[in-house]
Amino acid sequence: MEFIPLHFGDKLRVVNPKGRIGILTLWSKVEFVEQKLAEMGIDLGAETSKIAVIGNLYGNGIPHLLRNLLYNPQIRDLVICGANRSGSREDIIAFFKNGLENTMSLGEMVTRIKGTSRIIDDLVTPESFTEKPRFISAGDLRDQVSRETLYTFVQSFTPAGTAGERIEIPLPEIRVSHYPSEPRNHNIVKDTPLEAWRELIFRLYRFGRLVHLRKGDRQELQNVKVVVRNSRMDDEGKLHEFGFTLEDLRQYQYDMLLGPLPEDHSYTYGNRIREYYGFDALKKITGRLRKNPQDRDCYLALWDSHSDIDADDAPCLVSLFFRVFDEKLTLTACYRTHNALDAWLKNVYGLMKAQEIVAEGAEIEPGALTVISHSISIDPSKYDLATRVVNAKGFEIEMDPNGQFMVTVDHEAGEIVAQHLSDKGFMLHEYRSAKAQRIQHEIARDCAVADINHALYLGRQLAKAEMCLETGEAFVED
Repeated sequence: MEFIPLHFGDKLRVVNPKGRIGILTLWSKVEFVEQKLAEMGIDLGAETSKIAVIGNLYGNGIPHLLRNLLYNPQIRDLVICGANRSGSREDIIAFFKNGLENTMSLGEMVTRIKGTSRIIDDLVTPESFTEKPRFISAGDLRDQVSRETLYTFVQSFTPAGTAGERIEIPLPEIRVSHYPSEPRNHNIVKDTPLEAWRELIFRLYRFGRLVHLRKGDRQELQNVKVVVRNSRMDDEGKLHEFGFTLEDLRQYQYDMLLGPLPEDHSYTYGNRIREYYGFDALKKITGRLRKNPQDRDCYLALWDSHSDIDADDAPCLVSLFFRVFDEKLTLTACYRTHNALDAWLKNVYGLMKAQEIVAEGAEIEPGALTVISHSISIDPSKYDLATRVVNAKGFEIEMDPNGQFMVTVDHEAGEIVAQHLSDKGFMLHEYRSAKAQRIQHEIARDCAVADINHALYLGRQLAKAEMCLETGEAFVED
């Protein structure tokens, strides 16, 4: 029986397809281990070697390894060597020794290797194997003892009896509740409130973590920052597409900033802003900015720690900070908790009105509006709406706030040239190298690119420029 890989065939080093030993190099390069084998005088002949295949094992590859082993039952002996950075050596051994167990992870029931934190599917179990593999741990091959362990095993190896039948078990169908990300570091910058809201729903839908609250489940992210560059009214037609009307949003602007506290309310934003502390904060901040446009004390806390910490109903909007920046009045608002689908856009319109009131009173042009939400979520029961918003997202190209690049090839100097330009076209810096990779690392070091789409485009241009430099062809930027 010959070795036939079902997975990662392009990443495995097949030595002798009829061999009976598999070598797992963990995080060490396959080439490194192969070199050590050759130095030790171990036979690596394509027809004579006892070794069938050499490959890495990075933990996440355990499900693929198990399926490759089931499909190649002739390989029962596995040598584990190399750098063990992720615990994959212990995980694969524990799979056959301890089996699987159910556990909760991020709000979902999943399967993990018992005694470890390694989550894998349950379609392959130790019982799937007629004959369980035998493992030999040889160490990292950097010392004489580990090399002798490997050498002795291979040289004295006698294959087991006749192999069983091939078994093919497909990988599970992908079911993603959320894609991986840093859930506390999502930043969104858009021109209009509606554009920002749409991107916010997309981020929560794709990256939000399922949490269980007393009021029910939520798909949550933490400390999301959204910057609306131009805090102005959205197009009425576009709002209507997503179930909003300008009439309702204008009414919310009016209602949100009313000072008196209704008897049936424990708080309102308007009351906290305009009456709760015995003064109208919008008027006070306006007066301060008229006297000193560079005032950095125009901060209001809506959260009253003395009473709100134990209250059944407390403000979600907890602070406002007005600041003149680049000669425009910016507003930064922080929310303790935030309902993204139903409340976020309305809240932004209310904040726009507060910013407008202060800007007009201080005679300063309004600028960007920033909303920071410490805990923001969508209700899974409203996934139908969220899905429609997400599915409406198309492709778009935005200008990188960190500048643009012009890539050329200097054939005479034998270098790729990447000029970093400001938004006004002034050159900020020039990167030169014969290798695109060098320029890539320098640009990353300098944080010269902020937009993912721009970075991908620039990578293509640098690769193309390097190819033209090598072939002598003329380079034309796409």
